[in-house]
Amino acid sequence: HVQLVESGGGSVQAGGSLRLSCVASRSLYSGACVGWLRQAPEKEREGVAAIDNYGRTSYADSVKGRFTISQDNAKNTVYLQMNSLKPEDTAMYYCAAETPAPYWCSSLEEVYEYNYWGQGTQVTVS
Repeated sequence: HVQLVESGGGSVQAGGSLRLSCVASRSLYSGACVGWLRQAPEKEREGVAAIDNYGRTSYADSVKGRFTISQDNAKNTVYLQMNSLKPEDTAMYYCAAETPAPYWCSSLEEVYEYNYWGQGTQVTVS
């Protein structure tokens, strides 16, 4: 079993930046997929970014060029650097992991099927 703990959310002005962190209780080992997802009130959950064990990344069109997902395997941590934030980025952000890596890791279409989930961290942009 893997536990994920998220941090780094908060309130920022439009155009500002935040870095979210997701720390796993143990190594996810090879073949894992880690994603960041978000959900705003009365909105559908959407995939934001994902990274696999080879460091290959994917991004939603709405955040491409502004957000960067990265990992520090020595710290069992995945980050989401968010720059040029917009009010429409306001949401609860979750990290999630699936191991072994599923075929859908890079698609960002599967938003409920990850094996492990963090508790969520709120991001508010005004």
